[in-house]
Amino acid sequence: MGSKNIMLKNYNKVTNKDSEKYIEAKLAREIKKAKGLCIKLLPLMFTGLPDRLILLPGGVIHFIETKSLGDSPRKRQLFVHRQLASLGFIVLIIDSNQKLNDFLKKI
Repeated sequence: MGSKNIMLKNYNKVTNKDSEKYIEAKLAREIKKAKGLCIKLLPLMFTGLPDRLILLPGGVIHFIETKSLGDSPRKRQLFVHRQLASLGFIVLIIDSNQKLNDFLKKI
């Protein structure tokens, strides 16, 4: 079974629509439908980066931090978010299915 099938299988198992896992899986799927890239950032050498780098047609770039409902970014994450925003990048924190749907409507 390929990794694509495993990801879809895991996506279907998630039942809490406000969980970080559900939000991140839905974000990746919907960005792909929009002909964009949803790149998972693995900060091995630079901590505090948002979870996802979203690249959309037309050169649109978003940094997205996904959280479960009620969770907040750590201090280091907020510091890096402010750095990215000061450079002119859009940085969003999505912590609910509703916020995700609102973001997806705007892209």
